[in-house]
Amino acid sequence: MKLKQLSVFLENKPGRLREACDILGANHINLLTLSLADTEQFGILRLIVNDSETAKAVLEEAGFVAKITEVIAVEVKDEPGGLSNVLKIEEDAGISVEYMYAFTIKSGENAVLLFRFDNMDKAIDALRTAGFNVLEANEIHQRAAR
Repeated sequence: MKLKQLSVFLENKPGRLREACDILGANHINLLTLSLADTEQFGILRLIVNDSETAKAVLEEAGFVAKITEVIAVEVKDEPGGLSNVLKIEEDAGISVEYMYAFTIKSGENAVLLFRFDNMDKAIDALRTAGFNVLEANEIHQRAAR
């Protein structure tokens, strides 16, 4: 139920993001979704890819700093207040969002959002108890392949 996310630390200079994308593309790594957070000196590129272990290895071989962390994917009603409903469940359970971003795939009338919480297992339990669908990694990869 947790997805492997690849985080890549990029120097904040022209061409560095393209270079990372070129390496992944040359190694047949498909980007399912991504987020890029920027600071003054570096950025953090967060990716969900079809093969995170290979992606990490090829990026590190090319001199990038990369690590794998876990996130969860939650189906959220694609309507006003949909995200707020998820956040309320986690707030009531005493869980904080570390970061989040959206998937490019949809699930029927629902959007799929990725979350990193400070307590991932407790967050999953709270969401499932409240009736939210926390997607399995294989579901995400199958939907993205369509």
